[in-house]
This record gives sequence, structure tokens and C-alpha cells, in this order.
Amino acid sequence: MTYNQDLLDRAKRHPEKQKNPDRPTMGNKPDWIRVRAGQGETYKETLATVKNLKLTTVCEEAGCPNIGECWDKKHATFMIMGEVCTRACSFCNVATGKPDELDQYEPLRVGVAVSQMELKHVVVTSVDRDDLDDFGADHFEKTISAIRFKSPETTIEILPGDFGGNMDALDRVINVKPDVFNHNLETVPRLYPTIRPGARYFRSLRLLQRVKELDPMQFTKSGMMVGLGETREEVGQVMDDLRAADVDFITIGQYLQPTPKHAPVEHFWTPEEFEGLEKMARAKGFLMVSATPLTRSSYHAGEDFARLKTARDQKLASLAAE
Repeated sequence: MTYNQDLLDRAKRHPEKQKNPDRPTMGNKPDWIRVRAGQGETYKETLATVKNLKLTTVCEEAGCPNIGECWDKKHATFMIMGEVCTRACSFCNVATGKPDELDQYEPLRVGVAVSQMELKHVVVTSVDRDDLDDFGADHFEKTISAIRFKSPETTIEILPGDFGGNMDALDRVINVKPDVFNHNLETVPRLYPTIRPGARYFRSLRLLQRVKELDPMQFTKSGMMVGLGETREEVGQVMDDLRAADVDFITIGQYLQPTPKHAPVEHFWTPEEFEGLEKMARAKGFLMVSATPLTRSSYHAGEDFARLKTARDQKLASLAAE
């Protein structure tokens, strides 16, 4: 791909960001941010399944650094409702614009993919669809039902948007009982106006709290990025807010700038700093914590789900023994 073609592709993908000045990141990535490219047969099989069934993955659309490792293990995070988002977060590499009509057969194709790949645990996310009356709740319901029909033993983790604060839409998705309800806060509240301008911090917190109100046994999970200019104290406050909403699992990873038009990296947190964040989160009472430079919401999700169940069983047994 030529340099000029690359610029044209970026402009098409993120038209709202082209007026931004180039904001180069702070030099080369540090040594501890290293990923390997996918090249094994399993990676190719995963790619073929996704392409043959005409599905979209957040692994590709968001430029996830872990795609090689995950796809080599047949782990893929399906992104439903198209590949164009109605919002324009300054950190995100998913395309922004006017989405196409919903594909009514997409839920079934996701179910077929899960069955063909013999997934024990699947993560399903989506673009934001503020253009839909129900913000995509019905499509999530149908996708969860299709997975359960085609692969009844597979556990399901969803990573939806905030449904525009529509509690009726949210309740519909909670009530079909995914095994894990994941919704990311992404960053600290001070940075929302520039990093997540279409979202509201306390609206997202309320969403996570609502899950536990309707179904206390449904696992909740949330993630955030660091490196956007937040302080350690602000990250600690986000942890406190999540625990107040009874969130079980927190993920914390290093933000990586997708293009010069996106928000710049202000700081590369060191592995030692991530260890400190993990210790802080565990001290605040989370059942599970994943905090490393390359942690992403669905990274190692299947293994983490098994550990999450074990951690809850141990906690309940301890409470019963008191």
C-alpha cells in the first residue's frame, strides 16, 4: 500500500478526525510492548471461518495487538451490527459514519461460526448504533439465542455499548442472561469530553449497576485504558466506582494510538506500574483483575471466565463458613 493510499483509507474510515492536526505518539514503543504476528494453521482457519461467514471481528476492526496470539488459539471477538459506528471516540480505530441496515441473518451466522470453531467461550461486541430505536438490543438478543441454539455448551460474554441510557433496551439484554456482561468505562471521567464525547461516565456506571440489580449472579466486567493522561489516583477512583456498582472483574491495558489523527499516548505505563494497579484493584475487592500493557477486554476471556467462576465459588464458600 502506498503512503497516499494509506492516507485516503484513513480519511474514509475516520472522516471526522481528518481536521485534527497530526498528533504523533511519544517516540518508539517500549520493549515490553511486543506482539507476534499470526501465521499458524489455526490462525488461517479462524480467518477463513470469519471471511466465509461474512462476519466482522473487533480483532481486525480495532487493530487489536493480540490478534495473532488469539486467532492462533481460535479465539475471536465477533462484532455485530456492522463495521461502522455512529460515535467518534478519539481513541478508537473502528470506522465512523452512517451504518448500513441491520443484517437479519448475522445472528445465525455468528451461531454457526461459534459451532464450527467449537468455542467453549465466546465474546460478542458491537458498534454503537444510536440510529436504532432500541440501540441494537433486539440484535443482541437474537445473537445470544442463535449461539445457544447452535452451540448450547458455549458460555457467552457480551460487550455492548451503553444503549444510549435506554433502560428498557438494556433490561431486554440483561434478561436473556449472558454469562458475562462486559461494558467498558475506557477512561477516567475527567477525560470523557475529549476521549469519549458521545458517552457519559455515570451512565455507563449505572448500566453496570443495573445488571446486578436484575440478576445478581450475572458476572459483570469493565475495562479501561491507561496512557491518555490520567493519574494513578484517578484510576483508583474508577476502581472504587466500579466496586460500588458491584462489578466483578476489571481489565486495564495500555492505550496505543491507531493513527496520528487519534488521541496521542501521553505515557507508557511500565510493567511495574501495571503490577501496582493490579495490587490496588485486588485490595479493593474485585474477584478478577487483569492489568498488563497488552490486556484488552476480551484477551484470555475464556480462561478468565473459568477463573472468575472459581473465585466466586471460593468467596461464597468463605462467606458461608463465617
